[in-house]
Amino acid sequence: MSDIKKIYIKKGDTVKILTGNDKGKTGKVLEIITSNYRAIVEGMNMVTKHVKPSAEKPEGGLINTEATLHISNLMLVEPASGEPTRVGRKLNADGKNQRYSKKSGEFI
Repeated sequence: MSDIKKIYIKKGDTVKILTGNDKGKTGKVLEIITSNYRAIVEGMNMVTKHVKPSAEKPEGGLINTEATLHISNLMLVEPASGEPTRVGRKLNADGKNQRYSKKSGEFI
């Protein structure tokens, strides 16, 4: 049996941050990195990077960018009610697995 965990958050979802400096804030998921269970959330977990001058950025300098957050520190926000919820999977009418809100029981 493998130790691969399911990721219940997808690109474009709105999530609430559970821990860290941005605790309690919500943002949109820009990217999911499945290999190490991390996600980049728009405007959250900002870090300053030193950039050397290059052809595309001739001035170089400091830029602010989003760093990754572990999936376990994020909770999906239900689109209908705006409440954070846990996510499960169950069969829909077509017989395919679909994500659903464990709080309201509705499909996401």
